[in-house]
Amino acid sequence: MEGLLRQPEWRIIDQSAVGIHFQALQSFGTDDTLCASVGAGEAPATARTWVHHNTVVLGIQDTRLPFLQEGLQYLAEQGYQPIVRNSGGLAVVLDEGVLNISLIFPEAAKGIDINRGYDAMWQLVQQMFSDFPQSIEAREIIGSYCPGSYDLSIGGKKFAGISQRRLKRGVAVQIYLCVNGSGEKRAELVREFYQLAKKDEQTKFVYPEVVPEVMASLSDLLGVELTIADVMLRLLQQLKAHSDYLYAGQLNEFELSLFSGYYQRVVDRNEKMAEMLK
Repeated sequence: MEGLLRQPEWRIIDQSAVGIHFQALQSFGTDDTLCASVGAGEAPATARTWVHHNTVVLGIQDTRLPFLQEGLQYLAEQGYQPIVRNSGGLAVVLDEGVLNISLIFPEAAKGIDINRGYDAMWQLVQQMFSDFPQSIEAREIIGSYCPGSYDLSIGGKKFAGISQRRLKRGVAVQIYLCVNGSGEKRAELVREFYQLAKKDEQTKFVYPEVVPEVMASLSDLLGVELTIADVMLRLLQQLKAHSDYLYAGQLNEFELSLFSGYYQRVVDRNEKMAEMLK
């Protein structure tokens, strides 16, 4: 774990305060671009932080729900923009109280075991909040949305989920951290989406039965009102401790040449869903 977080240099691309017009589709195109770049040795290990306003990110399986259009209509009526990401997992809620962190590593000759990537992110979050007495566990929280074996929780309540994306010898380990706001309200939104989009229909894929009470924000769980800026500072301190050189950057020329292609792939995937909302 130490070996993966420890990098000669870390580049940080901070998009946590870009604003309401920064679309989640751009984020997924950016992470694919970074995977290709870091994997090709055209950029160092990179941490990207991002915040999106009132967005529900759906997984591929969510697009196969039998009454998807009704679920999408509900999200739109609640003021949320639904999009489909280019990787696995299920529906998650993003808003101004949720900080997303992507760690992009080059895949070494022996490769990066999938659990090693998850463990590195879990370790990073533990270190970021090591001044609090609460223990941060990694295990599946039944009743949460987008459940997985690396749900991060305190006292049985989930505040974060981790995913991975592998592309062209680059590995992106991504986490959403519910920093503040109501974890229960976010879960209620997803629960209603599934109730409308699935109803009582039998499906081959098992969708989660969301129980809002098992989800919370870090602010609630730690008993301190945290802001996105607070958590950003903690992240930067840890990345600095794990490298000889930490610097802020943006996409380089090589990455800018790749971005439009990867972004267009994400846009193409979402155009079909946009048609359903018309």
